[in-house]
Amino acid sequence: MGAALFTQLSIDVALTGFAKDGHPYGDTGRIAAQIISGVGFLGAGAILHGGGGAIVGLTTAATIWAVAAIGMAVGFGAYVDALGATALIMVVLVGLRPVEGALLRKRRRVRATLRVRVGAPFEDFEPLIKELGIHVFGQRTFEHDTDRTFELELVGPSKQFDILCERLRARPDVVSIATD
Repeated sequence: MGAALFTQLSIDVALTGFAKDGHPYGDTGRIAAQIISGVGFLGAGAILHGGGGAIVGLTTAATIWAVAAIGMAVGFGAYVDALGATALIMVVLVGLRPVEGALLRKRRRVRATLRVRVGAPFEDFEPLIKELGIHVFGQRTFEHDTDRTFELELVGPSKQFDILCERLRARPDVVSIATD
């Protein structure tokens, strides 16, 4: 509503006076341009870095910006465009929610405890983890007399965790691998 009102005001203010050649004194796009940058700034504020390096708020930011664009379309009198954009946005936001849920269920976060021989560096195991499409979001290392222990926070496709455990257990420098 605010974007529509500002857009209409942008047009009205620009058309308050005319030069001798019939062109308006004002710039009809001046206020509208500020809507775009201002709302973009607000949307950027909605984007946050969540736990584990995840970025959240992208959908909120995009929706804020799109709603401002719809308001500007209404303010310019482009009602068909505004209705079409509203319908498309609703299809995306509501219709794709089940798809998003299915994709998220296929990925999971796992805590793993990897015990290896004394002195084995994590860099020996990291390529195997990354090769399987699993991301390491947290790692702590503990030195013991009998082994070195890595406590890991991993995120990746559910199927890949079983493969990772099998491959790690097959290595001679791995004492054990446990996941929760």
